[in-house]
Amino acid sequence: MAERTWRPAFVLDVRALLAPLRRGKGDPTFRTETDASGGAGVLWRTTHTPDGPASLALSRRDGVVLARAWGPGAGWVLDGVPALLGEEDDDEGFVGHHPLVAETRRRMPGLRLGSTRTVWDVLLPSILEQKVTGTEARRSFRELCWRFGDDPPGPVPAGMKLPPTPRQIRAIPDWEWHRAGVDQSRRRAILACATVAHRLEKAAELRGEAGRALLQKVPGIGVWTAAEVAQRAWGDPDAVSVGDFHIPSTVGWALVGHKLDDDGMLEVLACYAPQRQRAVRYIEASGFRRPRFGPRFAPTDYRSY
Repeated sequence: MAERTWRPAFVLDVRALLAPLRRGKGDPTFRTETDASGGAGVLWRTTHTPDGPASLALSRRDGVVLARAWGPGAGWVLDGVPALLGEEDDDEGFVGHHPLVAETRRRMPGLRLGSTRTVWDVLLPSILEQKVTGTEARRSFRELCWRFGDDPPGPVPAGMKLPPTPRQIRAIPDWEWHRAGVDQSRRRAILACATVAHRLEKAAELRGEAGRALLQKVPGIGVWTAAEVAQRAWGDPDAVSVGDFHIPSTVGWALVGHKLDDDGMLEVLACYAPQRQRAVRYIEASGFRRPRFGPRFAPTDYRSY
């Protein structure tokens, strides 16, 4: 085991900051252990690094973050704790032009944009979330991790796994993809990315529009997926998830009181450029819920086809 302590020079809400990395309550790569008072005691995350797999445990006491790590990549993840927890995030010049955004920023000063510094571990679940419900995508991610991911190093909570590596992904037979509920379109995109995964890690170094453009060179990776990766891999403050089923409507109802499409959303968010995603993040964290006028969308179980 290796460990380090780090005292942030800013208000920090670890749980809210890391929330985008958690793919549902059953995510095998992410766990939250509560303390005796019911608050977040230890946050666990498993990941792959350039040095190998690692498990990371984060806790706080008296304003100091205690980070412990296990595995060949322990040193790498410990070096990246400040970036993961938003030290590299810069919101200078950001103005809350809408009351909801301004109020959420005032109420949640610890909400920052973190950076994992790696692409593959956030790219895989992002592709699985293409054009399906969150329930479907999270189920597929869980099953791929449980069946093909390795056990993580260290004394992690029961049930945790590492995400499958690109090599493990390429070795999955067709019937196992079907069993995990992954259709051919998403499967092709995942396999295409797995083939060039080592090159795609460069996107986290390029950052910004250049990093997103590199990801979109792979067939099956569009603006939405590239933005989802950018938001997590390098804390891109301007990467809006254009093409999302829910976000344009949520932004519209939250900021102007009616539903919007992608073009309308971008028009409303234009005043926040180059930090449009930061505004979306504040809306999501505010607890605002758009009105619902119809039945909930029914998931498609691709395992039945």
